[in-house]
Amino acid sequence: SQPCWREYLTTRIEQNMVVNCTCPISECRAQPTTAFICSIVSSEEIIAKYEKALLRGYVECCSNLTWCTNPQGCDQILLKDGLGYGAACSKCSWISCFNCNFPEAHYPASCSHMSHMTCAKCNHGFCWRCLKPWRPTHKDYYNCSAMVSKAAWQEKRFQDYNERCTFHHHAREFATSLRNRISSISEMPKIRTLTFVLDACKVLEQARKVLAYSCVYSYYNQDTESMDIVEQQTESLELHTNAL
Repeated sequence: SQPCWREYLTTRIEQNMVVNCTCPISECRAQPTTAFICSIVSSEEIIAKYEKALLRGYVECCSNLTWCTNPQGCDQILLKDGLGYGAACSKCSWISCFNCNFPEAHYPASCSHMSHMTCAKCNHGFCWRCLKPWRPTHKDYYNCSAMVSKAAWQEKRFQDYNERCTFHHHAREFATSLRNRISSISEMPKIRTLTFVLDACKVLEQARKVLAYSCVYSYYNQDTESMDIVEQQTESLELHTNAL
């Protein structure tokens, strides 16, 4: 009956299980069409959830499509082939990385750099950003049979780079907050245009992001021949960024 179908479909939609759902009769594998569902379900709110589920299923099925990865939330759909490095989401301006699970573009650090760190002696992994163990079962991530002096040196080196990386991320958050505050002020009447300040804040955000991921890059590539040039460029960028 229609009431039974309405209750069944509504439940499936609310539980995010409507995509590829079949007839409730166990022997029947028929799938209700969109037209049928819309004719049965009368609630506009439930229909809206259904349409979102269809869109989400379509994006997940298309290897060339993805959602914007902005952690603050963005419902924009992005075409991977149309976005090279440096191209931003047209809705929120967030720059995503499509090659790994890290939520944003992380140049100059590579995708492999952004994975969790692993101790070469005991094979324990821990997070770059928070220093917490990657596997919760391992509680003391410096308690291994490696030489104490070498372990202490590695720990100090990691702490130094991590502090620099964290500082630039916090400084980037300041630039973002400043840009948001200026944006609200510029909308007020009788206030002259503040476009140049907004542009400066955007440049500041980008510079802080590059400096943060440069710390990751430098940590992993300390022994390469090109690091002298990289360190000089990073130092110059940091100097001008601080001035800005």
